[in-house]
Amino acid sequence: MKQRPGKPSRKSDRKGSIRTDWSPVAEWYDELVGDSGSEYHQKVVIPGVLRLLAAAQGDAVIDIACGQGVLCRALHGRGICVTGADAAVELIRAARERGPAEIHYEVADAVNLSNFGDGKFDAAACMLAIQNIHPLPPVFSSIGRILKPGGRLVIVMMHPCFRGAKETSWGWDEEAKVQYRRVDRYLIPRKTPIVTHPGSNPDQYTWEFHRPISGYVKAMSQGGLLVDAMEEWASHKKSTSGPKAGAENMAREEIPLFLAIRARKVDGGKKAGAELFGE
Repeated sequence: MKQRPGKPSRKSDRKGSIRTDWSPVAEWYDELVGDSGSEYHQKVVIPGVLRLLAAAQGDAVIDIACGQGVLCRALHGRGICVTGADAAVELIRAARERGPAEIHYEVADAVNLSNFGDGKFDAAACMLAIQNIHPLPPVFSSIGRILKPGGRLVIVMMHPCFRGAKETSWGWDEEAKVQYRRVDRYLIPRKTPIVTHPGSNPDQYTWEFHRPISGYVKAMSQGGLLVDAMEEWASHKKSTSGPKAGAENMAREEIPLFLAIRARKVDGGKKAGAELFGE
């Protein structure tokens, strides 16, 4: 399929599944994230991922959909043997240019990690990318295959309950003086185009795929990965002035921004997961 200028690749494999690719927005994304990530990366997400991964010095860890390598560099700084994989050639090029040379980067699609051997890694991470990848089952099957027995997977996403693109929003209750989060849709999976340059280039967009939390848990289980931890992370930001500051801070503390899930590869792999769901 010929790719239209300014839009993510939407190639179909022989089974008809849609593949998304951020190559056309790689320059924008690299400038947005930079060497160390956004303040959300630095203050909330990366510290949480490192804690949940609990990787020791010398462990082999793969960052799936690594982008231009923010998490890879953080892991490398802890003495971890890091591999970064991403389907976007331009983002892998940017990651290699940012270094260091000891980090191994490969162009690889998350739905087919055939570049990597069975049981190669002690742990895997997918940070703020799983909601942009479709379909889910082959992603977790591939991860389950390349993890060692007992290996850990940590995924972090925008919270699917409260941060659905175009289906959730903030509101203000003037009578109660409460800031609330409105949720219009949740259970039904859907895909939504996300404009990367609002106003300046409305024709350039990426995709977000919404699924309920149960969809992630089931797909991981089918891949032989059983959840052993789940955390909901709030924003680190604080309002310091204005009549709504207290309500804004309360809303931030009560309504999480991110969802983190950790799963482990279990004995029996896919068979154990299928039995759990009666399949």
